[in-house]
Amino acid sequence: MTKFSELNLNPKVLKAIEEAGYETPTPIQEGAIPPALAGRDVLGIAQTGTGKTASFTLPLITMLTRGRARARMPRSLVLCPTRELAAQVAENFDTYAKHVKLTKALLIGGVSFKEQDLLIDKGVDVLIATPGRLLDHFERGKLILNDVKVMVVDEADRMLDMGFIPDIERIFGLTPFTRQTLFFSATMAPEIERITNTFLSNPERIEVARQATASENITQGVVMFKGSRKDREATEKRKALRMLIDGEGEKCTNAIIFCNRKTDVDIVAKSLKKYGYDAAPIHGDLDQSQRTKTLDAFRGGGLRFLCASDVAARGLDVPSVSHVFNFDVPGHAEDYVHRIGRTGRAGRDGKAIMICVPRDEKNFEDIERLLQKAIPRIDNPLSTGTTQDATAAASTPTEKPKRTRTRSKKSEQPQVQAETSADVGAPVQEPAVAPVQAPAPAPKAEPEPKQSRSRSPRGRSSSGERGGNNNDRNSNRVVGLGDHTPTFIQKSFAERYEGETNGA
Repeated sequence: MTKFSELNLNPKVLKAIEEAGYETPTPIQEGAIPPALAGRDVLGIAQTGTGKTASFTLPLITMLTRGRARARMPRSLVLCPTRELAAQVAENFDTYAKHVKLTKALLIGGVSFKEQDLLIDKGVDVLIATPGRLLDHFERGKLILNDVKVMVVDEADRMLDMGFIPDIERIFGLTPFTRQTLFFSATMAPEIERITNTFLSNPERIEVARQATASENITQGVVMFKGSRKDREATEKRKALRMLIDGEGEKCTNAIIFCNRKTDVDIVAKSLKKYGYDAAPIHGDLDQSQRTKTLDAFRGGGLRFLCASDVAARGLDVPSVSHVFNFDVPGHAEDYVHRIGRTGRAGRDGKAIMICVPRDEKNFEDIERLLQKAIPRIDNPLSTGTTQDATAAASTPTEKPKRTRTRSKKSEQPQVQAETSADVGAPVQEPAVAPVQAPAPAPKAEPEPKQSRSRSPRGRSSSGERGGNNNDRNSNRVVGLGDHTPTFIQKSFAERYEGETNGA
């Protein structure tokens, strides 16, 4: 097995490596360090957690031991997609270069320009930056990139996939054509690789693992979750997350919980706090000081659950993360590899659990297609008999008694009482109505006009109330159409009325 002492590194760098507790390089380090020291371009592809950062940090320090940086003209440039990854690269540089007199500057957002300008003015050997802040310094006339000897793009696919292509092309145009370029990433899609071919010149390709593979030390699982109702899905999904955490018991010493949206990160963190879980959010909208404080607390063991967006999915090195929970299925299959790569690092065992709702099944299929294997299914913790019965009872609408419209309020009351007293689903019996006696036949003589005028209006009882009972309406029924009606019509109506009363 190859040792670091056989890789032709600077003796002072080897001393720092030994003090850090490392003896043998990882496969990506063993394959990338020799061509990098020889001055060749390198395209390194390896699964996350295999030590890619040291693959370019160690040869970079060795090459920079000769020479000295001039003011505002860095000798090397390391581009990172996120602030956290840039800060981590800076920490690695401090670890391996502590016996070498080299200077560095970290250019990331959320930090004062003045402090960064002071470091650049003194001259730096290594400039570690995010693309946006780097171009900000350049446009302000505080930075010159004509003396860059080595340029490193860490997490190359993420840099290009996040929309940094115009910025990357501009930065490459500002550096010398004779520079040495190193690309490192966990995934390298074919369309991304075609773009990298324009930046690298006859690169040495080191691919120590199949693209987009997860570490064998990580146990994966997925819960195919479906809420009882659409408006309850988010609440039940958070409850399922808490039950999954509780189900892991003492094995879950700490965990990173990934969400797709920043708002969901805040909501999940707040929900966990409400139920007594030690959790805090981290995403791009938070102040850099707060992000750094939260991340330091998680690394130091003072925080158990870190709710994060994909800002923490790339390059975040916390060796002791026991679990990763994907509260949302990532939109890009490659991001899943990076997310679960936060656990099972440095040979440790880890576990990754994902919650998949019906609308995310297509993205889930893309992940399994990328991994070229099926992710084991886990039973839904909410799918118990009690929960299903309660959910079904809550979702079944209560049947309301039907009312029939009548003109008489008095006639409505018996029917409504009968319906409300009956059981749901039982046939409602109509209230018994006494038979109405037929009134005496009306005389065929023409009714007097005064008598018809003195009668109450149709639909009103003699007391002036609207409606009235059925007996009143039958006894006070108006015969004919009034005194203005022709005699032959009145006679036919009278005969018709006589026939109706006799038939009743």
